[in-house]
Amino acid sequence: MEDLLSLTSSFTPLFAVLAAVAVALILARVLREVVHRAFRKTPGIREITVKARNPLRLGLSLIGARIALGATAHGAVWLKPVDYVLVLGLIGAVAWLAAVLLLVIEALLLTKYSTDTRDNRRLRRLKTQVILGRRVGIAVVISLAVACVLLTIPEVRALGAGILASAGVLSIVAGLAVQGTLTNVFAGMQLAFTDAIRVDDVVVVEGEWGTIEEITMTYVVLHIWDDRRLILPSTYFTTTPFQNWTRRRSDILGTVELDLDWRVPVGELRTLLKQTLADTDLWDQRTSVLQVTDAVKGVVRIRILVSAADSGTLFDLRCLIRETMVTRLQERHPEALPRQRWEEVRPPVRDAHAAPHPAPRPRRGDTSDSQLFTGTFEAVERRANFSGPGEGVIGEREENADGAGRH
Repeated sequence: MEDLLSLTSSFTPLFAVLAAVAVALILARVLREVVHRAFRKTPGIREITVKARNPLRLGLSLIGARIALGATAHGAVWLKPVDYVLVLGLIGAVAWLAAVLLLVIEALLLTKYSTDTRDNRRLRRLKTQVILGRRVGIAVVISLAVACVLLTIPEVRALGAGILASAGVLSIVAGLAVQGTLTNVFAGMQLAFTDAIRVDDVVVVEGEWGTIEEITMTYVVLHIWDDRRLILPSTYFTTTPFQNWTRRRSDILGTVELDLDWRVPVGELRTLLKQTLADTDLWDQRTSVLQVTDAVKGVVRIRILVSAADSGTLFDLRCLIRETMVTRLQERHPEALPRQRWEEVRPPVRDAHAAPHPAPRPRRGDTSDSQLFTGTFEAVERRANFSGPGEGVIGEREENADGAGRH
């Protein structure tokens, strides 16, 4: 009988822990249902709170287990190390639950606003600030959790006084070591809370057009139109000029430019633009202008200015207008398409019946053949025909003349 009582008493802490865990799970379920009823008007509340289910169960179970062991195993040798492990687990569970609660709060705040509104500038601003605030909060929670774990170690607590005494020197050394990181952290917070850029803003950075996809504590992710990601430090946006197309409003203007021939029917293109905009939902009915902005270098530049609700819609609208204009010109006015012209200049053809150019008159006393046979093509030909005998012929004639005189 005593053995049975001893065996039963040895299993009592285990039964108490199991009972405490069961009660903790029931309590977690009840708390979740209370939250669902309190926020039943929030869309998707069950999907949002499901993230906090596991850390809540773990935290309540660890609290129940400590209470049960303290009540049933008081004075046991193994209680102290087990209780220490439970404390460490409880610290981790509380930190996990705090981080998840920040995610739940973020989701609750963002689900109150619809992203389908025409001007979602306020939503983008709130989203940017909430996301950065949540990340800062998670960093603080993790730091506190690590500090609490370290404080549970007696040796670390003994060093606490010395660490606090040298905190000034350590802070200076740490500040110099992580100066660049801290600069980016403060730059990221400045971007979020000064409303310089927001998540989903349309910007042009380093010649790349894209949208702000993510703003972290140290860097910004730019989603470029061709699905590339440009990663920039937060200090870039506080020290370098950039274009923000949606700083004030989400609706923006865009242009379509066409270089065409001088024979382009401008009036017909203006009528076609009105018809195209009237038949599409991409246009927000604010701005539609077709103008001739230039007419030099053999082409006429047609500039079309239109507006749309956001950058993506504007891109589709510009493509539609460009395609419609080009198709109309190809089908009905091919002469209006741009073309290059040049003119071939040939030398003038000499008329056979025209009078020859008169030869220049020789100077007085000048009997050189260069003056007698120059000036025209005929003169050059005559010079070739009347060049006279060569030196050999002249020498032979002189010898013959001398022989005849001696005879």
